Amino acid sequence: MSLTRNAEATASRTADSRWLELLARAGFIGYGIVHLLFAWLALQIAFGTSSDDGDQSGALRTLSEQPLGKFLVIAIAVGLLAMAIWQGLEAAVGHRAERDKERVMERVASAGRTIVYLYFAWTAFKVFSDAGSNSADQQEALTGKLMTSSGGRWLVGLAGLVLAAIGIGLVIYGIRKKFEKHLKTGEMSPKTRQLARRLGMAGYIAKGVAYGIAGLLVIVAAVNYDPEKARGLDAALRTLQEQSYGTFLLALVALGIAAFGVYCFLQSRYRKV
Repeated sequence: MSLTRNAEATASRTADSRWLELLARAGFIGYGIVHLLFAWLALQIAFGTSSDDGDQSGALRTLSEQPLGKFLVIAIAVGLLAMAIWQGLEAAVGHRAERDKERVMERVASAGRTIVYLYFAWTAFKVFSDAGSNSADQQEALTGKLMTSSGGRWLVGLAGLVLAAIGIGLVIYGIRKKFEKHLKTGEMSPKTRQLARRLGMAGYIAKGVAYGIAGLLVIVAAVNYDPEKARGLDAALRTLQEQSYGTFLLALVALGIAAFGVYCFLQSRYRKV
């Protein structure tokens, strides 16, 4: 029991580290830049002028090709890693202001964010080191391998269901404005709080739509035994563009993702860390 308490105390002290806070806040800026570039790629897909991946890895590759781009990509990777450590500690010992089921749900959400931030940090490190092919091709290859294994199609279908559920969850999270409880709203002016609310709602809903469509495509891939359908966010955006009024709808999603990018900049200042 004492070992557990000591471990929790150590984790708590680490979570309260000033350096970790500064790096996590810098990570939000990097996260925002990635989403703005992601939105730009989505707009290019909407108007048929992009051949690159319409996802976060494509955004990071676009950034790496700019002057000082490699430096910015590795800086973003470090910031995202700090965000992953922060959320991992929150999952382990954090959210002490909440009670019972609410605390459990918040800790589970923090665990999910930890995985997301670790994935993006790993992607940024890969882009920095010029490793591997594009993420859409990698996802298609992995899906193909899984489908040839025993029970693989069930695993792919389950992954699609989880991804679709995340998308639905993000839409609900945005509509209910649940993100506001993680902000220092008391330090905001009325205009800043209204701006944060609008950006957060638009951003989470747009991301939810993109992830939801990606999840449905993965499910379809599993049902039809077609790995080419399972190409993540890139396929989701291109599928949306192919629909009636697809250009208009995808442009709206792109603007929503851009709104989330700007919201991340506000989080770097007002997020409770």
